[in-house]
Amino acid sequence: MTVKNSLPDRCPWVDLTKADYVAYHDREWGVPVHNDRTIFEFLTLEGAQAGLSWYTVLRKRAAYKRAFADFDPEKVARYSKRQLDRLIQDDGIIRNRQKLAAAITNAKRFLAVQEEFGTFDSYIWRFVDGKPIVNTLRALKDYPATSRESDALSKDLKQRGFKFVGSTICYAHMQATGMVNDHVLTCLRRRQIIDGY
Repeated sequence: MTVKNSLPDRCPWVDLTKADYVAYHDREWGVPVHNDRTIFEFLTLEGAQAGLSWYTVLRKRAAYKRAFADFDPEKVARYSKRQLDRLIQDDGIIRNRQKLAAAITNAKRFLAVQEEFGTFDSYIWRFVDGKPIVNTLRALKDYPATSRESDALSKDLKQRGFKFVGSTICYAHMQATGMVNDHVLTCLRRRQIIDGY
């Protein structure tokens, strides 16, 4: 008699009852991102997440996309106090004035980094020497909240004037954008991403 392997085929943090959560895990989380606008999107969403669950932000992603000009940093950098006040009234997003103001500030800082390095991608991937760090995780308890690399990224971003970029937020950003592959050993996506999905 053959015993079926009962190990999970997805990461333990994924709620399999939520189709949108599963889709995010299966299609995006941990896939290396080199598009500046997508990197800006994740920086904005990770900042919004501070103190909340990722799923809370994920469900509001479409509203954020609309509110933040399809995550165009040039447009967001030009947002005035009037536009910030409008964002505060948008019940589709997290209406935290500090987080919303930080997103506008970060857009301005993002453009400054692009000017200095050519692309934000060139800047941020330096913190992992241009290739994903592949961790060997087995269970939820194995996930780190920060790393030496996220500490360095956080420190550098803060020095450049970015807001809501603590090491924990930076580590979550690195996981989401594939700078770190934190899919557990039994997850179907781990090897797919390593092999170039």
